[in-house]
Amino acid sequence: MLSGRLLLCGLLAALALPVSAAEVRSVAVDIGHSLQASGARSASGQTEFSFNRRAGLLLAQQLRERGLEVSVIGAEGNITQLSERSRLAQGRQLLLSVHHDSVQPQYLPEARRFHGYSLFVSRKNPFAELSLACARQIALSLQEAGERPTLHHAEPIAGENRPLADAALGIYWFDDLVVLKTATQPAVLIEHGVIVNAAEEERLSQPAVTAGLARAIAAGAARCQAAVRQ
Repeated sequence: MLSGRLLLCGLLAALALPVSAAEVRSVAVDIGHSLQASGARSASGQTEFSFNRRAGLLLAQQLRERGLEVSVIGAEGNITQLSERSRLAQGRQLLLSVHHDSVQPQYLPEARRFHGYSLFVSRKNPFAELSLACARQIALSLQEAGERPTLHHAEPIAGENRPLADAALGIYWFDDLVVLKTATQPAVLIEHGVIVNAAEEERLSQPAVTAGLARAIAAGAARCQAAVRQ
């Protein structure tokens, strides 16, 4: 296990290299939620965990095809302690937590209004700036693939009111999110889309869409450290 000091030195050393040599080489893919705590329910009643598992495994495959070392966390759905996820990610250069989105209960009858991805990072993560830089690269890659962000988490209502780190890219600060703030490396939580919206759920169930999202996220993750030096 790398100490925080060693990891920081390694990241800074990488950033001194040309962009092509500064790419992430190892990633932990955290499949959000579990069989016991399955997250949001989609418009058709499917568990968020089922969406997360499919997306997380596709992402891991795409990362491996790019030559990265990948650890998959939570694929069996048996991890219930959030801090266990960050513990299992130790030793990897980047942590990506895979999720799908919902809306506040009062908005469920009009859920069709909400669609798009969102990314979250924590200022309590020991590598907050690198986390933000990685999130920006992932967001740019998603937008290059035709995806657009949702900004509903910034709405000043109970359960939301998340400060935006980058509105154009759909990146929020979520400082006390356990997986992000306890990670020992840069960490980004990815909400792929709003599955309580029936149209969004249908879109996110299409193999071509899920494969495209996985490719885009993997492309952004693979180049994210290089962004810090630009």
